[in-house]
Amino acid sequence: MKIAVLDGYTLNPGDLSWEWLEKLGEVQFYDRTPAEKITERIKDAEIVLCNKVPIRKENINAAPNLKYIGVLATGYNVIDIEFAKEKGIVVTNIPTYGTASVGQFAIAMLLEICHHIGHHDKAVHDGKWEANPDWCFWDYPLIELAGKTMGIIGFGRIGQTTGKIAQALGMNVLANDSYKNKELESETCKYADLDELYKEADVIALHCPLFPSTEGMINKESIAKMKDGVIILNNSRGQLIVEEDLKDALNSGKVYAAGIDVVSTEPIKGDNPLLKAKNCFITPHISWAPKESRIRLMNFVEETLMAFLDGKPINVVNK
Repeated sequence: MKIAVLDGYTLNPGDLSWEWLEKLGEVQFYDRTPAEKITERIKDAEIVLCNKVPIRKENINAAPNLKYIGVLATGYNVIDIEFAKEKGIVVTNIPTYGTASVGQFAIAMLLEICHHIGHHDKAVHDGKWEANPDWCFWDYPLIELAGKTMGIIGFGRIGQTTGKIAQALGMNVLANDSYKNKELESETCKYADLDELYKEADVIALHCPLFPSTEGMINKESIAKMKDGVIILNNSRGQLIVEEDLKDALNSGKVYAAGIDVVSTEPIKGDNPLLKAKNCFITPHISWAPKESRIRLMNFVEETLMAFLDGKPINVVNK
């Protein structure tokens, strides 16, 4: 059996093992695959594993032996899943590996916004504390979260994880989701419609999928409904935000700060509006990447592929 791994470096830059996969057949590993090499690298493969490499109709047509595409991530919009279905090719994803890591990262971005720890650490190392006439100093407002309200848009596993940590910090949670599990409601957590969430939340965290209905949902109209000085967090999908509108809101002060781990085009382009926004913290899509999370992902990749080979596929996205 011929297997191709098209962009394995991000998942496994050398600290994990592909040994389990090598036992299944002849494997070609590629750290990265540029667009012009996709067809060549999958043309003889029966199994393809990829993360962000786009596999479109023309690539699939050139791979007559292809039976399975395993996406090494939750999002699968890079794959032409409908055409794969027409060709009888099973496409799977990995839906749950990063829950703890992504929720933790959302809170980490929030805490950095509240305390500017990186800035103050650098200031100390640069000698500013030593030269200060007072016994302490701070260069930015410091924010206490207890008693404030976090609005979470998308209250699945990751949203719930973020919400639990927020509540542990003394925050109240307003959750918005198309599915409401009333058992999750409490004195400090309740469901709300978007307008209520926008009106009441001091912090808004995006944990929802990218659908036509959610694309660009954070825009000048929705921002206008929010509190002055709101904080916005996004480590879900960059396309949820109209970036030009968020830039304008940050620069005007309507939005106090934003923590952004995802942008509309990745890697980020030099002309991305958020690069010129005030108080915008941008990280390179790393919420999912702690080693513990990547180990779970690798284990789930193995489990999902073995289920397919056993004739009992799981996590199929093109049924």
